[in-house]
Amino acid sequence: SQPATRELLATVAGLPKGTIVLPGLDRDMDETSWGVLDPSHPQYGLRDLLGALGIDRADVPEWPGSPGNIVRRKLVAELMRPAETSEAWTRPDPLALEHVSRADCATHHHEAVVIALALREVLERPAQTAALVTPDRGLARRVAAELRRWNVEIDDSAGAPLVDTPPATLLRLICAAVDGGFAPVDLLALLKHPLCLLGLERPALLGAARRLDRKCLRGLKPDAGLDAILARVTNTDFGNDTDREAVADLVRRLGDRIGGLATLIDQGASPAALLDATVAAAEMISSAETLWRGDTGEALSDALARLREAWAGRPAIAGGEWPALLETMLAGEVIRPRFGRHPRLSILGPLEARLQHADLMVLGGLNEGIWPPAVETGPWVNRPMRAALGLPQPERRIGLSAHDFVSALAAERVLITRSEREGGAPTVSSRWLARLDALLGYEQGGPAPVYIQRGRHYVDWAEAIDRPTDYKPWSRPQPTPPLAARPTELSVTSIEQWRRDPYGLYARRILRLERLDPHEAELGAADRGSALHKTLEHFLLEHPSGLLPPDAVARFEEAGEQHLGELLTAPAERAFWWPRFQRLARWFVATENARRTNGTKLLASERWGSIQVGPRSRPLTIRALADRIDEVEKGVLEIIDYKTGRVPSRREMEALFAPQLLLEAVIAERGGFEHLEEKAEKVHLSYWRANGLDEGGKIEEVKGSDELIPAMLALVDRMAVHFANPATPYPALPWPEFIPHFNDYQHLERVAEWSTVDGGEE
Repeated sequence: SQPATRELLATVAGLPKGTIVLPGLDRDMDETSWGVLDPSHPQYGLRDLLGALGIDRADVPEWPGSPGNIVRRKLVAELMRPAETSEAWTRPDPLALEHVSRADCATHHHEAVVIALALREVLERPAQTAALVTPDRGLARRVAAELRRWNVEIDDSAGAPLVDTPPATLLRLICAAVDGGFAPVDLLALLKHPLCLLGLERPALLGAARRLDRKCLRGLKPDAGLDAILARVTNTDFGNDTDREAVADLVRRLGDRIGGLATLIDQGASPAALLDATVAAAEMISSAETLWRGDTGEALSDALARLREAWAGRPAIAGGEWPALLETMLAGEVIRPRFGRHPRLSILGPLEARLQHADLMVLGGLNEGIWPPAVETGPWVNRPMRAALGLPQPERRIGLSAHDFVSALAAERVLITRSEREGGAPTVSSRWLARLDALLGYEQGGPAPVYIQRGRHYVDWAEAIDRPTDYKPWSRPQPTPPLAARPTELSVTSIEQWRRDPYGLYARRILRLERLDPHEAELGAADRGSALHKTLEHFLLEHPSGLLPPDAVARFEEAGEQHLGELLTAPAERAFWWPRFQRLARWFVATENARRTNGTKLLASERWGSIQVGPRSRPLTIRALADRIDEVEKGVLEIIDYKTGRVPSRREMEALFAPQLLLEAVIAERGGFEHLEEKAEKVHLSYWRANGLDEGGKIEEVKGSDELIPAMLALVDRMAVHFANPATPYPALPWPEFIPHFNDYQHLERVAEWSTVDGGEE
């Protein structure tokens, strides 16, 4: 205890009827051990207190009528025996652990399930009580969550953080949305909060919020402010004016209620003024009746009243500091519900557990760093300085924690739990459990003591509770849609998906399922690739024939600035990508001049074409957009595909899993490209790596195209005939070695459930 506390206890002890109760005092410890106690021992503090009071340990009487398990008390004494006298260790009586169980759990979650099951079991015994004692708040929250599967709300002595309750969360989301310029994620979090009403019925509000999300807030992040979002709403096709007006009304309602706070945050104001504006906005967004209802509303109101009083007269702060300030000030507040908690179950901290009794005490989190806590000297006062100032050493915390542990261990029925891994990393068993194992002669890999065996049924329960009794492996999806639903027109990129993953084509073209764009998306490779294609098309349209002018590189860069430069707004991004584009510009101009000098002519850029394959009764139209078509000589064409990323491998080309260029060649041979009706006698194929690396670009010709082109045509013709049969399924990933490089439908295909069952690769 602290010096001031000792003086108080000395005064109490000197009163005529003054009594001091020393819980857990070991009156049987030998004098040698008593004299060598260190600060990490549970009896160290009691020894110091008795010394300060001038009282001999032998003179302290037993509390009248106190229950006690003599053999358990001897076990605890041996367990905590100082290292200096450990040679006097004796084997404990087998009855010492008669009602003690231990469960070593695989993970933190597993431990929480074990504890929840043990607590739930107690409720099957009339009038019995149970308590979880742990310093691990994360474990306590997990246990409380697990108990809710049986609709059991447990009483937690530490309470719940006020900052995480719905009313406080609403205030935080309002501040975050305003400070963040109504970024999509912040805005949607606010609109979908259960207390957000905006004067509307909840279903109507959620419907409008979902339409706003799907239509306006996906993809690239909009400009800051509700006006920019309202402009997006105005310019977006909702399919009907009713939906557009409902979404616009939602945004306007929010702006009307939050405008005052937005002005203060933009200009800066005193904390008191910002608090009042935040509360006013919250009451208008929700309602005063809803916001302050119940225990949580009352606790938040009291906390804000104290803050308002403390902030009275304080100077102005920058508006950007307000969200963090409010959250920080509310972070230390807790709420303890007065009703609705189970009367026979509780979660206690080690300190509260000293004064409580339960029929079952569960001691959870028995790992080093948790119980006992890690020893930290702190950054300011080292050990010699602590000694000079009369401050306790850091190990004193371990001694207090040890006292809590042995006090709880002395209960009538005890369950000890720990997790072997946490966050994917192995944990270290508490030193007290390690000493207990040593005392019992238990080594890892050897026969487990009875008290560990006794706890294994809880572990078995936890493993079985979420394990299905009968598991039927999921088979590979193979839907067979009706013939009328099957597509009769496909692009060449869809042909590749059809080839690699027919189920993916089924989901996209028949079920019409499209992956949603992410919120606040950043520019990716696809955006840069599209911009580069536009740049190349732009440049070639301006210079379709003849040698390029002397300033061609500069003109190419101007086109790039128009299409690609507007995407490179961040300085770091521009510094990385623009030099690569300049290398590409030099390479492309040099390559183009060399080809034109040799007589190669540009025929088309970004040109559509099509052919029909399959049965005459139900032909399949294949459409393609060729990046570029050149005439090498009369009747001989070269089709070029610009690639900013990956180029198909030779193996993929030979196995006909990269059909784009091959099918474009078929279209050219049949005269299927727009405004190029003359059939090509021979077609060369090449990929142009336009990535700006090394020299700036590279040309890779497709070898063996004379054999691959007719083979590709024959394959798609067979596929068209095959899938024109309504009994033909659309299987998921039939070729494990040629799965798509990007698969938006893998979660629908449930690949992990059937891939190994079918003999495929996981």
